[in-house]
Amino acid sequence: MFERFTDRARRVIVLAQEEARMLNHNYIGTEHILLGLIHEGEGVAAKALESMGISLDAVRQEVEEIIGQGSQPTTGHIPFTPRAKKVLELSLREGLQMGHKYIGTEFLLLGLIREGEGVAAQVLVKLGADLPRVRQQVIQLLSGYEGGQGGSPEGGQSAPAGGDAVGAGAAPGGRSSSGGPGERSTSLVLDQFGRNLTQAAKDGKLDPVVGRDKEIERIMQVLSRRTKNNPVLIGEPGVGKTAVVEGLALDIVNGKVPETLKDKQVYSLDLGSLVAGSRYRGDFEERLKKVLKEINQRGDIILFIDEIHTLVGAGAAEGAIDAASLLKPKLARGELQTIGATTLDEYRKHIEKDAALERRFQPVQVPEPSVDLTVEILKGLRDRYEAHHRVSITDGALTAAAQLADRYINDRFLPDKAVDLIDEAGARMRIKRMTAPSSLREVDERIADVRREKEAAIDAQDFEKAAGLRDKERKLGEERAEKEKQWRSGDLEDIAEVGEEQIAEVLANWTGIPVFKLTEAESSRLLNMEDELHKRIIGQEEAVKAVSRAIRRTRAGLKDPKRPSGSFIFAGPSGVGKTELSKALAGFLFGDDDSLIQIDMGEFHDRFTASRLFGAPPGYVGYEEGGQLTEKVRRKPFSVVLFDEIEKAHKEIYNTLLQVLEDGRLTDGQGRIVDFKNTVLIFTSNLGTSDISKAVGLGFSGSSETDSDAQYDRMKNKVHDELKKHFRPEFLNRIDEIVVFHQLTKDQIVQMVDLLIGRVSNALAEKDMSIELTEKAKDLLANRGFDPVLGARPLRRTIQREIEDQMSEKILFGEIGAGEIVTVDVEGWDGESKDTDRAKFTFTPRPKPMPEGKFSEISVEAAEAIQDVDSAADGDVPETDSLSDIDLETLEKFEEDVENGTDIDQVSGDYYGTDDQGGTAPSKE
Repeated sequence: MFERFTDRARRVIVLAQEEARMLNHNYIGTEHILLGLIHEGEGVAAKALESMGISLDAVRQEVEEIIGQGSQPTTGHIPFTPRAKKVLELSLREGLQMGHKYIGTEFLLLGLIREGEGVAAQVLVKLGADLPRVRQQVIQLLSGYEGGQGGSPEGGQSAPAGGDAVGAGAAPGGRSSSGGPGERSTSLVLDQFGRNLTQAAKDGKLDPVVGRDKEIERIMQVLSRRTKNNPVLIGEPGVGKTAVVEGLALDIVNGKVPETLKDKQVYSLDLGSLVAGSRYRGDFEERLKKVLKEINQRGDIILFIDEIHTLVGAGAAEGAIDAASLLKPKLARGELQTIGATTLDEYRKHIEKDAALERRFQPVQVPEPSVDLTVEILKGLRDRYEAHHRVSITDGALTAAAQLADRYINDRFLPDKAVDLIDEAGARMRIKRMTAPSSLREVDERIADVRREKEAAIDAQDFEKAAGLRDKERKLGEERAEKEKQWRSGDLEDIAEVGEEQIAEVLANWTGIPVFKLTEAESSRLLNMEDELHKRIIGQEEAVKAVSRAIRRTRAGLKDPKRPSGSFIFAGPSGVGKTELSKALAGFLFGDDDSLIQIDMGEFHDRFTASRLFGAPPGYVGYEEGGQLTEKVRRKPFSVVLFDEIEKAHKEIYNTLLQVLEDGRLTDGQGRIVDFKNTVLIFTSNLGTSDISKAVGLGFSGSSETDSDAQYDRMKNKVHDELKKHFRPEFLNRIDEIVVFHQLTKDQIVQMVDLLIGRVSNALAEKDMSIELTEKAKDLLANRGFDPVLGARPLRRTIQREIEDQMSEKILFGEIGAGEIVTVDVEGWDGESKDTDRAKFTFTPRPKPMPEGKFSEISVEAAEAIQDVDSAADGDVPETDSLSDIDLETLEKFEEDVENGTDIDQVSGDYYGTDDQGGTAPSKE
């Protein structure tokens, strides 16, 4: 039976069960169903009873007078009485007789009235209800008439998703068409499938509308036309299209409209509710026709359809017509005043394609407001958000929200994104302030404990104990209410304030862009940025200073707001740290090397592979996936982007990157604008370094510093010449700085050894081992691992071959174990000879030194005993005769056993002498 009930009707049954439990009744009778109908509050039945002045408290009082409360709480399943079952059967019969496939709350009320003998009927009669008249009134409402006053038809059959013939918040009988007394005109269908914006404006439920006078005036002009009086608001998502219609409703209520629009009612139609539940062919069309019929009968309705492009194809099954086709004739003749709202893309995609539909609407453009206008809009909304979040919002917060949203959130539009910043900042502050104190949580825990004890006592049928616990629970509830009142009153006296910093924190959480004010610690860290980077980068002063200046400029807020934070070309020999500096920069900014967006440009050497980088065009494979570069930057707009070996990419890619370097933005394959204004762009290149192997005076040749500088200058000029040949001038002209990396010297290679061995040491530390290299071993690694052409990369392979491989073998053979330090030295080389072929690395393990103040497997007592024994062995005998009978040989044997981990209690009995009382001496204490 219940599968035919609507969601609201099922909720009424659940509420009826709750009412029975509240009254301690062990059954569900007709009176409980009546209480559930009123308690539900939103269905046709609730509205009809409300219109007769029948309230929940009055019915509950009458039920208690007639039946009274039960003596003990009810647990478990509560059955229906025979009369209640009869009411459910009658409600199903009433619905089927009237041609409805689903049973709403109105049919439950009809079933109660038709049954006529239960407690519910008695209560209604006592409260002054005329049952036959109520029944006739409900039937007339369902049929679409009320007292012969030309009401409206009911909006189709009750659907499981929708519920009943009157929607939430709708007043029974609709609204007066002229506002005069006694002139009631029903709007059952519109109340079910829409929302009365004019009534919401009267009730103060709409937010104020600021700065849209021009658009509202244009809407009034179109609505006042004789034919085709249907404006459609076109604008980007979040610019305030719906707010413009709400502004019209507010103007109607305030009388700021021409005579032709006075006393009009603006209804927002929900197409989703119209379609929901229309399972059979013709259901949707029938509902829509009833809506249109009611609008014609009323004559004072302005229909607002948000997302009007959904009209095209809505409700159309095979062989059926859609909603747009049903509306076209009335729209053309001016019989239906409709305001639509949709985005530019959806209007072009759906409305413009249907020329017959497009000509019936008059476009009204709704542009994105400026930052200054957004601030004024936020000031108009401030009171609402302050009241909701119970915070104070400063003028600075409003200005910061508009400015920061405009600058850093580029995939959304004002004022929506600025309003969201204010809303979330207020929510954050309220959550911080509204956390209940520990004393209140403690009372809650005590109440829960008492409640469990009470339920256990009831199950054990110890009702005397349960009654005492009930009184205790009531007292704790009163105590909690008092404490909560004190807490909330104290909280209200000190209202939290939302300022610029709170807005910046929310934006930083959204985008990852640190826009909040610099703390002293962060300022100090930025000033010492070069030192931090040099912990991973050996040498390369120019490159480190260049990226450090760019980051400081960005964080200080002095960079060009329309360009990336920095754009660099890192050129120079292979293996000197170009890619590593990019990783170090990402690690400095984000604490993780994985935050680097690294693009290997060798993968994009063909023209067609460029689509993988920026997104495939429509119609091509991968169009929905987006580009490898654009998607990553969209997700993380504050990032370091490394284009590795840029010279290997196809030249078409350079043209696309021009707008990134100049304007800080890029349009992907789907037409979305990706913001690069907060990224650091690094291009690495090996151009101009192919002849390094022929150069002299580099590396370990022992040339003078002057010769090295001259060679660097020649290499730098060569690199610049090659870059100019390979890249177009407009590309190079947009780069902030071209940094040519130096080749690594011998001293720098040795420092590189320390860095790489440090990583090996970190890996060994997880196994409780460590490694240390002699200076000779470092020099040998530097000699074998450096190549003037390949830079320091061979050093990594040398360490892997000479150190890591041999260490791993020794660990597997058991030659090196946990708790040991391995010293790496060299034999067969004097440290100066150029011939290193006979040189061999040696690995000497030794135990780690005991940390001061700690003992691995020896107790404190054993350590004290060893100290005594050491003193005796050194001839420094304590001032006691307890060691007089122990010779030095025995003492040395004792110390050896203790160091080997033998239990101190065991060895003490073997080696210690006895005192006069026969006990062991000396005492371990």
